[in-house]
Amino acid sequence: MNVSECQRKLGVVFRAPQLLEQALVHSSYLNECPECGTTCNERLEFLGDAVLGMVVAEHLYCALPAYQEGRLTAIRSTLVRRESLATAAARIGLGDCLRLGKGEDASGGRTKPKNLADAFEAIVGALYLDQGLTVAAAFVLRHLGLDEASHAAHNLEFNHKALLQETLQANNDSIPQYKTVLAVGPDHDKQFTVEVLVDGLPLGRGTGRTKKSAEFAAARDALESLRTREE
Repeated sequence: MNVSECQRKLGVVFRAPQLLEQALVHSSYLNECPECGTTCNERLEFLGDAVLGMVVAEHLYCALPAYQEGRLTAIRSTLVRRESLATAAARIGLGDCLRLGKGEDASGGRTKPKNLADAFEAIVGALYLDQGLTVAAAFVLRHLGLDEASHAAHNLEFNHKALLQETLQANNDSIPQYKTVLAVGPDHDKQFTVEVLVDGLPLGRGTGRTKKSAEFAAARDALESLRTREE
């Protein structure tokens, strides 16, 4: 696919099209074509990840003034996780734009969540370099749907257990198990602490006035731990 068609899919026109071209180059392409005279998208991905996190954090900070740091962090982690970015990239049709090695292409590389998410971050980084933060932020807001963050936050908060399980399954990890490790206070005002375990090892911990709310808090904490590991 040519650059013009890819720009049409993205809804942006680059001043320096070579930045877009670089954002679409997977490392496997260079492995098979080292003489092509280009570089892969990993450096742009690194930059885009930072821009993306900042844009989402600023938007949530302004859109959800009643939310404290812990809840904002959990929501941001969910919105910028690999599966969310891959879904946005797939909606754009970004997979068709990627420059892949023949082996990666043959193995379904155009639909792999990691490739799609990495390319999305790389394009954010390329846009930031090409036209600045305002344009990059507009791209992120448009394609991640953050203008509906308040509604999304309400839904995400109560689906962290499902999101955690989905994330672990995508990484071929075991199903999470929840264990109540502490319950203190009188019956009418009890505080529960729950750990979420994967393969018997703790991944997150949370507290709440019910076991259910403590489990959601533990799942949020686990999602943030996974996000930190990916960084």
